[in-house]
Amino acid sequence: MLRSEMKQLSHKIDLGKLKNVPLGHSSILPQMLVDFAKAVDLPHINYNALRLLARFHDIGKIMVPESILDKPGRLNQYELQVVRKHSRYGFCIAQSVPMLTPIANWILTHHEWWNGQGYPLGLVGEEIPLESRLLSIIDAYDAMTTHRPYRPIMTKKEALAELNRHAGIQFDPQLVEKFISFLC
Repeated sequence: MLRSEMKQLSHKIDLGKLKNVPLGHSSILPQMLVDFAKAVDLPHINYNALRLLARFHDIGKIMVPESILDKPGRLNQYELQVVRKHSRYGFCIAQSVPMLTPIANWILTHHEWWNGQGYPLGLVGEEIPLESRLLSIIDAYDAMTTHRPYRPIMTKKEALAELNRHAGIQFDPQLVEKFISFLC
């Protein structure tokens, strides 16, 4: 992260008070992620780390102008590039905050796609950390079923159908199948 960006960041957030930063996601996201991980019966998953991930995965968005984040409608190419930097910003922030350091790599990789078309690293399939793959499904479901300025809320059925359409493309297909079973 550039020095000027770190200076800008220090004006936006007191890293010592990071627990109080509202990040705009549903308050049920952390518990839903943990419940899904438990339902899938994944060994060696740190549930406290998953809760932190669910809460702080988009912490890098504090570096993205609100005018872009709250824009009603499609983002232009420049705006999309700015938004896509939030994963790297989040990684840098997490590396500088001891409580978030263990989840920094998951923050970095939470927008990777199963087919390698995600960002920022272009990871493919199981190269993407399991925790990031779990979060991407829960995060997408939450985004589809809660209010966003750029699109209407989807029903549970519509959101699950959308996840299913993107299984094997954006999302781990086995985890999507398990998530649909988990919710139904």
